[in-house]
Amino acid sequence: MALSLDESAVVRDGSPALPSAAALELRAVEKRYPGQRRPALAALSLLVPAGEVCVLVGPSGSGKTTAMRLINRMIPLSGGDILIGGRSILDSTPTELRRQIGYVIQQVGLFPHHTVRQNIATVPRLLGWERRRIDARVDELLELVGLDHDELGRRYPSQLSGGQQQRVGVARALAADPPLLLMDEPFGAIDPINRTRLQDEFLRLQERVRKTVVFVTHDIDEAIKMGDRIAVLREGGHLAQFATPAELLSSPADQFVADFVGADRALKRLGLVRLADVELDPPDQWPQPDERLPLDTTAREALARMLSAGGAPLGVADEHGSVVGIVTIALIGRLFSRVEDGRPPESRRGPPPEPNR
Repeated sequence: MALSLDESAVVRDGSPALPSAAALELRAVEKRYPGQRRPALAALSLLVPAGEVCVLVGPSGSGKTTAMRLINRMIPLSGGDILIGGRSILDSTPTELRRQIGYVIQQVGLFPHHTVRQNIATVPRLLGWERRRIDARVDELLELVGLDHDELGRRYPSQLSGGQQQRVGVARALAADPPLLLMDEPFGAIDPINRTRLQDEFLRLQERVRKTVVFVTHDIDEAIKMGDRIAVLREGGHLAQFATPAELLSSPADQFVADFVGADRALKRLGLVRLADVELDPPDQWPQPDERLPLDTTAREALARMLSAGGAPLGVADEHGSVVGIVTIALIGRLFSRVEDGRPPESRRGPPPEPNR
């Protein structure tokens, strides 16, 4: 199903809705709280292209959540400006602005006395959509996030698991097809297994909807996995580096960034390399393996699977289940040596594109 907002989607003041995804620009944004010696944010400037995920990461007190709250005018700017689709956030009332921004938080924030369907329909209802259009949109989004609308649509939040609640929160944030999605530690309260699953599901969802996303986390591994671009903030709200995950891992701007990213940068870079993009061992050189990995598995994930299997080689299968190559500990070792030296991995498809995950 197409995810688009038609011409009838306008805010109540009559101004047209923003496009399905819009570039976000922060221009020398500052935030100072009364009585505080240091600013919460100091002249923060970022440009996030439409359809990309920008992750804000940094230690406590670096201004990550403050930046997000400034974008949807939960708190006022002390200086600078923020533009969405080239339009200043100050040109809209806070209420109208927030109706065009999706928001997903760690605590989910679902209305406990509303059903799943009613929760997802919140913003379309506020925008005055017709009932039939709202129902169709709710069905579409439940399908998109992998929830059965007949079985779960009439349940209340207390009747859902934490992972299901988070999916409903994402669906609600997407309901009016906003050009911008803000996600504040959205998976922080989920157990590690379901957290990984939700991260993977969101990345698959993002491939379809291509929203501009600002994603806050304190976890550098999550930032590297989720972001097209990562903004590393230091204490006092200063921007230390704004770069792609590959650039951040290969060329940290200074010692603070290098320490924050961690000493295992080369291992983290293996998480950006997909088996589809490396030269695998030919399958006829090894016995037919019992276990097979999909082509979109990362080299880091493959290494973990092999180590848990005692180091045995694993097959790599295409979407039809046919083994197209073999991954071995030795192959991963060669990849590790290349990325540790700052070189790109050897690719079966020529020079690899710039990784974005």
